Amino acid sequence: MPSQRKQYEYLEHTADAKFRAYGSTLEEVFENAALAMFNVMIDTEKVSVKTAKDICLNSPDLESLLVDWLSELLYTFEVDEVVFRKFRVEGIREVNGEYSIKAQAFGERFERGSHPFETDIKAVTYNQLEVSKTEEGWEAQVVVDI
Repeated sequence: MPSQRKQYEYLEHTADAKFRAYGSTLEEVFENAALAMFNVMIDTEKVSVKTAKDICLNSPDLESLLVDWLSELLYTFEVDEVVFRKFRVEGIREVNGEYSIKAQAFGERFERGSHPFETDIKAVTYNQLEVSKTEEGWEAQVVVDI
């Protein structure tokens, strides 16, 4: 039975939004980081999973992969006006020093009336960015520019 460990928590930051995501696997920590980011903007509990987006990315290291993953989701929100509430990372692989992610994000078209907007995220930053293996699994710290 899976543990009731928290998925993420918000941390104090003077001007931006900062959070730490947790997971028993690297894939789970990427899923929970995405969930934390979207919950900065909206209440994801009010989002259905009517649409799915496939995402495949390559990056030179894990930190860059996390920023690229979150940035791609943010870009999809801004350009295609889709909000997400569920994320499934099928795999994160390291081949010849480069990392790749294969994932899906599930959500629906953003409707201002049914999705009260809380905070606008301008960008995912490298400021205080961390991805690390712990005794319990993995954790990642992210700061987003609001």
